[in-house]
Amino acid sequence: MNKKLFAVGIAAIGIAISACSGGMAPAGVATGETYVLPALDADLQMIAVLPKDTIGEELPSEGLGQIKDEKWEALLGGFTQQHYSEQLAFPPGTKITIRNLSKSIPHTLDVVKVLAKPPAAFPKNPKLSIKPHGHGRLEAGYASGVINPGKSVTVLLAKKGIYEIGCAFHYGEGMHDVIVVNKYGRHGPQATPLPTSRPTTTPTSRSSYEP
Repeated sequence: MNKKLFAVGIAAIGIAISACSGGMAPAGVATGETYVLPALDADLQMIAVLPKDTIGEELPSEGLGQIKDEKWEALLGGFTQQHYSEQLAFPPGTKITIRNLSKSIPHTLDVVKVLAKPPAAFPKNPKLSIKPHGHGRLEAGYASGVINPGKSVTVLLAKKGIYEIGCAFHYGEGMHDVIVVNKYGRHGPQATPLPTSRPTTTPTSRSSYEP
């Protein structure tokens, strides 16, 4: 059998199985956002769906990249609601899923601090917990605990606000972001992929922050 056709068939079966089990669904499903999975070879690229109310996280160097966000006056990286790193936003009361997109590296999602407004001045060496904290509610002091590769946790966005977030393991490697919990907030622009479908680390664009 042609190697490429075999790979496509396996990929299609995998996505279909995930869709049936409540995981990723095929691209085009109205309730999800799509993101790019690593290519199986030079001519084959898979598109999967990041379900609604889901944050995907991984190291910027694993594929999400970083974006220089003008509104927040900071580099954001490692977290997305779509394909690549971006400022996040959800309405209050949303119960979201935090999914580790990495194949081999554990991550966390910790609240670094709460902001009143832009800019986001990320502290250099915050003390972040690898143990769960906050009883599943995103507010000051929240920590997801270790999220192993391919695994997820859920958290309730119970309180309106602007939260700086980061990974306790990889904060120093650029894995920090902003999440706006606001009825009218919208997630921001994404890091720009290179022609090879790998994200760049130097794009500049404006965030869609809503006060």
